[in-house]
Amino acid sequence: MLETADTAGRMAATGARRRIRWNRPQAAAVAVVVAFSLFGLPELLSLYYVDTMTQVAVYSIVALGLGVLVGRVGLYSLGQSAVLAIGAWVAARLLFATSLPFPVVLLFAGVVTMAAGMVIGLPALRMRGLYLALITLMLAGAITVVLATTNFPNGGGGFLGYNGSNVHIPPIRRPSAGGSDPAYLRYSVVVAAIMFALVYLHVRTRPGRAWAAIRQSEPAALAAGINTTLYKLWAFALASFITGVAGGVLAGASRYLYSIDFQPQDSITLLAVVLMGGAFSLWGAVVAALLLQLLPAVLHNWGVPADWLTILFGVGVLQVLTTAPKGLADQVPRDLGRLARLLRGRRARSH
Repeated sequence: MLETADTAGRMAATGARRRIRWNRPQAAAVAVVVAFSLFGLPELLSLYYVDTMTQVAVYSIVALGLGVLVGRVGLYSLGQSAVLAIGAWVAARLLFATSLPFPVVLLFAGVVTMAAGMVIGLPALRMRGLYLALITLMLAGAITVVLATTNFPNGGGGFLGYNGSNVHIPPIRRPSAGGSDPAYLRYSVVVAAIMFALVYLHVRTRPGRAWAAIRQSEPAALAAGINTTLYKLWAFALASFITGVAGGVLAGASRYLYSIDFQPQDSITLLAVVLMGGAFSLWGAVVAALLLQLLPAVLHNWGVPADWLTILFGVGVLQVLTTAPKGLADQVPRDLGRLARLLRGRRARSH
């Protein structure tokens, strides 16, 4: 029995290593995307779409964190919007109250949310599936109520840093390297690239192999000697850390924060787009962010009602669950490859 369990754990870990091994075309694609985002997009886009792509960079980190939980460990959390709000609150408070460098503020925001995320993740030690999703959603709702009551810092005094009598609310400080909107887009892309590299290093090493074994079969992972409690909390800590960093970047991007911007139902939408983009792939986080931020901006620019977006997401989730469980990040390249082979075959027959 123990040999069978150990074999299952090794097979799951080996499968994980094969799935995340990068070849040269993948590395080249990453380099091209990052370089274009740094040097091409800020120069080509209007300020409206520069702001939109900054939001895409931020939410790609948030989707990446949720992808770690859902795709790597099989834990469905609906509390990521609350973790994002905590990170934004901490970053805003520090940016108003101190002169700490922006990267240090992001680090503080990530550490605080990492601790909060581990507390939120405690139910994951004994719960999975729907029960875990409901618990994390209720916790997200509770945190949202607290933030709505206390408000976000706006340059006031005291611990909360909120002053309701301010007529001219000062904007949240940005880093010196990201003063303008195009420069801040570049800054956000760099932060996102670092967070993706951090997650990539985790999934390539022992934590990634342990997460793969837990997702495959938690009893088999336990029998193989894997500390499932440690690695579950590790996953929540990592996801919460990078989400907190994203919250800090979001604070600088938005310049003004309000509790209405962080609703519990946003976590449900986030889970939907992560499933659509691909929870098992790092590219899926980028696709999810494009669906979550770029698509609404384009539809708004075209004058399409926002209600249509809910319909599109609903249809998209059904399509992914029925035909593409690995998401668009896996389905689109595969379908394009099939189309290319079909066209080459027809061209060969015509000649």
